[in-house]
Amino acid sequence: MPTRPGLLECIESYFAAAPLPDARIHRVGGLDVPIGDPTWPYPARPRVGEGPVTEDDVRAAVALQEESGLEAALEWVPECSPETAAVARAAGLTVEELPLLVAADPVELLLPAGVRLYVVGADDPELPRYQLVAATAFAHPGGASDAGAVPLDTSAEARARTEVLRERIASGRTVMMVAVENGEPVAVGSHQPVDVDGREISEVIGVATLPRLRGRGLGAGVTSALVAHATETAELVFLAAGDDDVARVYERVGFARLATSAVADRRPQV
Repeated sequence: MPTRPGLLECIESYFAAAPLPDARIHRVGGLDVPIGDPTWPYPARPRVGEGPVTEDDVRAAVALQEESGLEAALEWVPECSPETAAVARAAGLTVEELPLLVAADPVELLLPAGVRLYVVGADDPELPRYQLVAATAFAHPGGASDAGAVPLDTSAEARARTEVLRERIASGRTVMMVAVENGEPVAVGSHQPVDVDGREISEVIGVATLPRLRGRGLGAGVTSALVAHATETAELVFLAAGDDDVARVYERVGFARLATSAVADRRPQV
């Protein structure tokens, strides 16, 4: 495995390459701002090898995003761009820092008895239900056991997101897995492989378990399966955890903390 600086360089290269099939990259000061379909947006990021990001850069990037129908969004690795948090806050954005982990020594974990795991096909008619599992889980991050499902979103925007996801699955740019118990989807997750100069790198995203079923190892089992699938071809697998408690779950399946991933948007500060 590469050294720590090498890993961060690989991850930065991944983020620079990931939007290229879907978006036009605009140079705004020290930031790259991908502008593409709002159903699958990419955040602005500091340009690798450029000078410090300024408050004016952030304000200009946000203006371009909002003019293009996108929500304000900025992401970076603080260990690589230490000045960005302060200028993002000065520009009126809320900053959150998340643990950044890499798959260092993957551990195979089995799902509970009676739970089956499937790789989702692009033509799976149940894909909106799998997306609903994630929507329900992320709507109740605290893990309330009595949290109800959010309503199935049947809007045109939601249907468009499903169709974009189908295209990504068909092209191999998203690999999605679903855990099913008694015929019902109970946990989901994905990894997103990207070719970076002939080397495959993949990010694990969207691992989610229905709130009433948390604590049974479903999320850890799905993550373990995603890593096993990704490492068949990828040289590096990484993820950003929601908080330290979630990071500890990922450490159980062989991830190691590497650095920090920072996100900034217009959410109110709590």
